[in-house]
Amino acid sequence: MNAPLSAPLLPDVQPRPLPADALAALQARFQARCSTALAVREQHGRDESAYTHIPPPAAVVFAESTADVADALRIAAQWRVPVIPFGVGSSLEGHLLAVQGGISLDVSRMNQVLAVRPEDLIATVQPGVTRKQLNEAIKHLGLFFPIDPGADASIGGMAATRASGTNAVRYGTMRENVLALEVVTAGGEVLRTGTHARKSSAGYDLTRLFVGSEGTLGVMTEITVRLYPLPEAISAAICSFPSVEAAVRTTIAVIQMGIPIARCELLDARTVRAVNAHSKLGLREEPMLLMEFHGSPSGVQEQAEMVQAIADEHGGQAFEWATTPEERTRLWTARHNAYFAGVQSRPGCRAITTDACVPISRLADNVLAAVAEADAAGIPYFMVGHVGDGNFHMGYLIDPDDMAERAAAERLNQALVERALASGGTCTGEHGVGLHKMDFLRAEAGDGALALMRAIKAALDPHDILNPGKIVAR
Repeated sequence: MNAPLSAPLLPDVQPRPLPADALAALQARFQARCSTALAVREQHGRDESAYTHIPPPAAVVFAESTADVADALRIAAQWRVPVIPFGVGSSLEGHLLAVQGGISLDVSRMNQVLAVRPEDLIATVQPGVTRKQLNEAIKHLGLFFPIDPGADASIGGMAATRASGTNAVRYGTMRENVLALEVVTAGGEVLRTGTHARKSSAGYDLTRLFVGSEGTLGVMTEITVRLYPLPEAISAAICSFPSVEAAVRTTIAVIQMGIPIARCELLDARTVRAVNAHSKLGLREEPMLLMEFHGSPSGVQEQAEMVQAIADEHGGQAFEWATTPEERTRLWTARHNAYFAGVQSRPGCRAITTDACVPISRLADNVLAAVAEADAAGIPYFMVGHVGDGNFHMGYLIDPDDMAERAAAERLNQALVERALASGGTCTGEHGVGLHKMDFLRAEAGDGALALMRAIKAALDPHDILNPGKIVAR
């Protein structure tokens, strides 16, 4: 039998019981859409994080409308029952784990694209719409939604964690691309934030308050996002390097020269090896940059030639082009599967993932130090990075039964984060805080900022029912 997680990783809080009257009220309102089946509860009580053996929620409610969400929250507020919003379950930091019990509020059936306004370059969607679904719905209009975290995450989950991904270096993150929200508060009140205008100076920026709040301040039921014209020309390229340092130095030079590269992803040699095995590719098993260029045909060619010249200066070789949609899709699918390729390279393992983001000038130092420490520790790992914006990930592949391995991986993670903070960076560029990074947030923001966050949480959620125990503990 697997051992439970060691004490420092989990909050010392007992799950709150689900009162029989609260469950009866939920079952009366939602009938078959309120489930207490163990299989359903277990499905909603785990994510892609390294946490195991967390008790599942006491019940799962499947919402299909804003009214459903509001009623569920009113019932929960009456009996002070925790509510954890659930999308597709792809989070990496324990965001959706029911550490204090309660109900999982599944919004995946709220999956309608409500409105597309191509003349304004915006769309309004329900939270269960996935990024691939949105892009499929708008491609005939010559538009696309660029935020691409890899997994086919829901727009609601992406907004809740302030996600970004491979295109962030050019198009920004969810913070820049969410214009307005419909949110249900802890008491079941429905409110709207933001407008369809591109800017506003009216009052507090409540939209940005909820974006990145990880379900601790409210439940998003509508999200209005920016759209972008599909580029006239797109070209992707891969380039191998003699070392990780050479690849990172190339990236820094590209960004500092102001070349408007759309994507710039780094894979180390062992990750390329895992990707080859997982996706049946024949990439050179050396540190590699995977890049993409958007614009006019002449602009794309000019950008690519400039990047190739910079890569040549740093020992880049085997610069290969992928200009057809099929070739580009093959490469980016392989990149997006890098996490699963890494995990499958050690059967039965769990991945403890890091998510540091640093100023671009400090990227090489941080990446090289993290790789050297992991090599010295002897723990299997993979390394990928959205290096165009200074964000990189180490995935430490541990045996979940081996507490010594887990402790060693956590020490590596802590050293990596401490170095990132000392460089003026952050403990999480896109995954969010969840459970795993709460201590790191304290180190990054300081006690004063955490006290302010707790005050905001208490004002909006006085009974602490919205995803309690995450980001900041009360």
